[in-house]
Amino acid sequence: MKVTFKKATNEDVILIAQLADNIWKRHYSSIIALEQIDYMLKKMYSPESLLKQMEEGHQFTLVYNGSAAIGYISLSSKDVKNYFLHKLYVDVDEQGKGVGSQLFNYVLSQMPNAETIELTVNRQNYKAINFYYKNGFVIKEVADFDIGNGYFMNDFVMIKK
Repeated sequence: MKVTFKKATNEDVILIAQLADNIWKRHYSSIIALEQIDYMLKKMYSPESLLKQMEEGHQFTLVYNGSAAIGYISLSSKDVKNYFLHKLYVDVDEQGKGVGSQLFNYVLSQMPNAETIELTVNRQNYKAINFYYKNGFVIKEVADFDIGNGYFMNDFVMIKK
């Protein structure tokens, strides 16, 4: 599949929020409760939250199949050598077609000085864990993050050097 990439701007926050809503509700419904999905979407994907993330240095890139946005990625770095991968999501219908790897490799090509990339992934998200393994990540540690409202993210912290 031939895809294209676009660095997201403030004007793209509604699109990112819509993609997240669609992807999360379809992908995570077998992993976490819908109430937690809704809570996390409101917390991390409201236009205000996305704008704040961009202001804090999160760089979003959208991936397109033709004119349709089908996914996004977000990374940040404090020192242009060590990065944190906050988000990498592809529409459920487009998964398994190499889109995620193309998106990840495109973003990597924009970071020639990268030494490490770290991320967190839900321990029950086997599809994503396998994707990260295939792309050179290893598990660094197991961690539980209190995200408020009685919810926790039960994650693996993974790293790629």
